[in-house]
Amino acid sequence: MASVPTITLNNGVEIPQLGFGVYQVPPQDTADAVSTALEVGYRHIDTAEMYGNEKGVGEAVARSGIDRSEVFVTSKLNNGFHRRDDALRAFDQSLADLGFEYLDLFLIHWPLPGIDVDYVETWKALEEIYAGGRVKAIGVSNFQAHHLRRLFAETEVRPAVNQIEVHPYLAQDELRAFDADHEIVTEAWSPIAQGKVLDDPAIAAIGERLGRTPAQVVLRWHVQRGDVVFPKSSSRERMQENFALFDFELDTGDMATLTGLDRAQRTGPDPDTFNYIPG
Repeated sequence: MASVPTITLNNGVEIPQLGFGVYQVPPQDTADAVSTALEVGYRHIDTAEMYGNEKGVGEAVARSGIDRSEVFVTSKLNNGFHRRDDALRAFDQSLADLGFEYLDLFLIHWPLPGIDVDYVETWKALEEIYAGGRVKAIGVSNFQAHHLRRLFAETEVRPAVNQIEVHPYLAQDELRAFDADHEIVTEAWSPIAQGKVLDDPAIAAIGERLGRTPAQVVLRWHVQRGDVVFPKSSSRERMQENFALFDFELDTGDMATLTGLDRAQRTGPDPDTFNYIPG
């Protein structure tokens, strides 16, 4: 089984560079999907309160027989719980649903610039949780550089990660560079643009030359750029395919080709305007 590289966060915590995402995995299917991912070799699971499937993640980890310390689990704060007290309670609920005594990483899911709670208040709540020792690292998701600058100016703990949409059609080089300059690891969600990049002729050509699938080419591009990536799949075969990234490399030209496909094209919402609160 291939060994997945780890990246050291700004507080010394090690995070596996390749993980398994459970976005849009139905709650009733989550335990089986995560169990399969763990059997394949994944040791990093990315979930969120708003996905509604934390219980399935916890169940899969519990029944896997793998020591809890060997599985890195991330969850994210529900958009409806940005006030301090709500955020603290929501974290407690995540731990209860997962059945864990601690979480490896907890993120603010979205900055929500238009709501009546400032994300700085929310981040200070995460700082309290971190200080209490029940989470190993805290970070943000979908934050732009201007959001991060406010946190730097008004809070104490620098985010360990920034989880953002990244794929060849949205390379995000400027924001990724900003993260790196401030010792924040970039995590890439929607790494294959919900499949939109897989039919790109340039990616297909590289895959044919290397004897790899387009998805493997794109995920390898993410890995070589130094980002954390967590593709999602419901089939064991695809999970295995997505895991087989560490016995080949893209050359400099291949890397430039994929980065050059950038269209500044999102598959998800714009963080500067997205203010969704679950009903």
